[in-house]
Amino acid sequence: MKKSLTTLAALAALAVPAIAIADDPPSQENKQNAQKFCRDLREASGKENFRAMFGGGKNAFGKCVSQNAKKDQAQEERAHTNAAKECKAEREADAAAFAEKYGEGKNHKNAYGKCVSQHAKANKAEEDKTDANDVKAAKACKTEKAADKDAFAAKYGTNGNKRNAFGKCVSQNSKKLDDQDDDGGSETSTS
Repeated sequence: MKKSLTTLAALAALAVPAIAIADDPPSQENKQNAQKFCRDLREASGKENFRAMFGGGKNAFGKCVSQNAKKDQAQEERAHTNAAKECKAEREADAAAFAEKYGEGKNHKNAYGKCVSQHAKANKAEEDKTDANDVKAAKACKTEKAADKDAFAAKYGTNGNKRNAFGKCVSQNSKKLDDQDDDGGSETSTS
């Protein structure tokens, strides 16, 4: 009886960290990346436009950081998952070539880990391009809004008071930039 209680307690202790890992808050690095992104976005947008996008008044920066730290964490997880799939497929295609390409040391036993690491970094860098496009789009929208506020609100605003115009503009223009990146940059207009 005493042995089974000890075993049960040990299993419960192991289960708690597993549950905690599944729902981890964003890491400090994710928060720092989000803070940098939000500073860049706020500078590109202007304070009034930035606050309109995040609807938090003086807490808009905090809302931006929170949203983007979670987004950054999800991007990292997605990049790693996709990298693992890519490496498994590559290893299955030709195990010897895979070991030679990625492995180090005489046995190349670390090939899979090295492959996943390289691919995950590349995948995350690709996802980070979309964040840079958000900042570029915000700059373009700020310029367009400054030219004619009423026309800007009419063009992009979708709610009753058209206050969501700036966010909609950034979203549309950022998507265009993302599509251009995917197509190899054949288009150059952002509006």
